[in-house]
Amino acid sequence: MAMAEQRNDKPGKAQTPQQQRRGWLSRIAPGVRGAFSKRDTPENLWVKCPETGEMIFRSDLEAAHWVTPSGFHMRIGPEKRFKATFDGGKWEAIASPTTPDDPLSFPDDKPYSDKLKAARKATGANDAMSIAAGRIGGAEAVVAVQDFAFMGGSFSPAVGEAFIRAAEAAVERKAPLVVFIASGGARMQEGSLSLMQMARATLAVQLLREARLPYLVVLTDPTYGGVTASYAMLGDITLAEPKADIGFSGRRVIAQTIRETLPAGFQKSEFLLERGMIDQIVTRGELPATIASVLKTLTMGRDRRHAA
Repeated sequence: MAMAEQRNDKPGKAQTPQQQRRGWLSRIAPGVRGAFSKRDTPENLWVKCPETGEMIFRSDLEAAHWVTPSGFHMRIGPEKRFKATFDGGKWEAIASPTTPDDPLSFPDDKPYSDKLKAARKATGANDAMSIAAGRIGGAEAVVAVQDFAFMGGSFSPAVGEAFIRAAEAAVERKAPLVVFIASGGARMQEGSLSLMQMARATLAVQLLREARLPYLVVLTDPTYGGVTASYAMLGDITLAEPKADIGFSGRRVIAQTIRETLPAGFQKSEFLLERGMIDQIVTRGELPATIASVLKTLTMGRDRRHAA
């Protein structure tokens, strides 16, 4: 009994927190865990479908042009648009004019200039619209893409300048202009300066009319506000992606204003197609061929006139 008490009283070596966390395999065969290196798994290997919640292998989603198996068209940026639209994925970037940052010194919880810096760092673009030139179906064209990832694709003086530059580049090259639109409307941080771009963009479209050059609009999710009220609805042909939200004010605001229950699918591209506001709904995979066909049809008479 005394011997047992003596053994129990003998102080033992305390385990470190790391040793306590180790499992039985580490205690039986120390060092076995370090014999196998941990595989590096990319964090973005899977992407969740916003519509169904299904987890999709990223490479499969990229191969499908970021369209989920349910048919949901995920938002994509300028680089992916250019790559999918231009022949062979080749294009020439066109620089947009620069504009002053925060011309109104807009007061906010976070300085507007800081928001611009964060958006530029996240997207790699100077503002919400990028321009490029290349060939679509063998014919030269100028393409402008609005990026919703840049402050919701909001319509700012910089976007207005970019749109005007895109129209001017199309006139200089005697090429059609194609615009992919994704925007929540005018950028509030630049106030009336943003609203003024509606009139300026409309005049830019008139430059294309005078030059008899096609202007093709592709509406993507979402398209709202001052963009809808100006150049988004002025195309010679207006295409849209499936299930895209398109309107001026949001559904909730309209319902609260008129105090009526809005019909199912209100402001979806399918709803607008039934009422004649757009010409055709085209899936993303079919867009390049459809755009090439439309541009060929619209420029057919022009090519004949030049040949004569």
